[in-house]
Amino acid sequence: MTVAKALDAPHDSPRIFGHPYRIATIGILLVVTLVAFEGMSVGVVMPAVSTDLNALNLYGVSFSAFLIASLFANVVAGLWADHRGYALPFLAGLVLFVLGMGLAGASHNAELFLVARAVQGLGAGPAIVALYVMIARVYPADVRPRIFAALSAAWVVPAMVGPAVAGVVSDTWGWRWVFYGIIPLVVPALIMLAPSLKRRATDEETTPPQGRRSRPLAMTVAASATAAGAGVLLYGVDNLHAQPLLAVLGCAVGLVTLLYGLIRLLPIGALRFGRGLPTAVMMRGLFSASFFGVNAFIPLALQEVKSFGTTAAGIALTTGALGWSAGSYLQSRRAAQPHARIRTGAACVTVGIVLSVLAVVPGVTGWVAVPAWIIAGFGMGLGMTTVNITTLHLSPVNEQGANSASLSVTDMLGSALTLGIGGALVNVIGHSAIQIAWGFVVICALMAVIALAATLLSFRVAPAAS
Repeated sequence: MTVAKALDAPHDSPRIFGHPYRIATIGILLVVTLVAFEGMSVGVVMPAVSTDLNALNLYGVSFSAFLIASLFANVVAGLWADHRGYALPFLAGLVLFVLGMGLAGASHNAELFLVARAVQGLGAGPAIVALYVMIARVYPADVRPRIFAALSAAWVVPAMVGPAVAGVVSDTWGWRWVFYGIIPLVVPALIMLAPSLKRRATDEETTPPQGRRSRPLAMTVAASATAAGAGVLLYGVDNLHAQPLLAVLGCAVGLVTLLYGLIRLLPIGALRFGRGLPTAVMMRGLFSASFFGVNAFIPLALQEVKSFGTTAAGIALTTGALGWSAGSYLQSRRAAQPHARIRTGAACVTVGIVLSVLAVVPGVTGWVAVPAWIIAGFGMGLGMTTVNITTLHLSPVNEQGANSASLSVTDMLGSALTLGIGGALVNVIGHSAIQIAWGFVVICALMAVIALAATLLSFRVAPAAS
């Protein structure tokens, strides 16, 4: 595959906060921070939302609505960015995100709130995909590791203070203002990014993409099939213990529909881990599946098995974010080959998951989850950020949108499917303290296998010798 020359063009400054990148960098980081803060805050206010709207099961369904909508919108936005540039999908994404936040704050019933969450997903997904394409087009190749490291750091502050701030706002003014409060902050981000949005495209960027992922109708159908298949599969997994026959049928239909969409959305050879770009895209899914498949259940295990309070149980997740930031920073400073950094990152995630099992072992303090999750978070920062950079480097300019969307598709599918499987395991094994402990052990074992697979397959990120 030919790598576009524009990716390695000369540049004025290697510093992301130096001229001429300063304003664009600040705007990009502000957008990511807002999206991250929304993601970190929703879980905190969901109990209040569920009580106020009389919807006890709203928590899980609201995240599913966001996920499925984002899954569809990411693909459309990536296709749009390749055909028309990144400005329009970015602006449309932000408008939808703001609209969804407003609808959520104004919701007076569960149905409207679910619609609001779906609209937020339709907006947040395209905005992030467009930002990836913007980074590829605006920043020279040797500057991108630093901007991606900064993106990871932009998640740290929301991870540390987002839940606390959301709790204070909810307790003081009501949960609706958690959503309303984010809306005004979009304006300065737009102002800062205006010069980058007005940037003229080069000839390479305006060359229409070719091949099977360049046809809008076919890609929209594939995106719809992927989103629908993921939804049906998640429904089937969640109901295996209650309606086994119907659930198995749902899983089968969902899996077939999902595979139909993925074959058309992902680069050729991705599902068989073809050398180079296909494996790089799949690595994003393996990292997310293994890490987030455990991450969501750490607070549950610590609270139910070790009697931690809500705040104490959340500390492990916060330290994971700090490890993530450190790993992302390190990858921007190391000269090792990408596949070597990805292998090291996946190995750290594997070790962190295995060590997390100790948190539910009798006689061992639950605080062992803190160093364990720092190690896992470090691996995510080192490996995931390298995956993002490598994917853009291996992508022709007019396919950066499609491949950025593919990264998001594997990311969301990986985490969503393992979260669904983990939830189903907890329901099947049971909800007593000892049963939750065993469920957590089984979940960690499954996720460790996925992380180990990423470690063993990482060498395939390196393109085949020509």
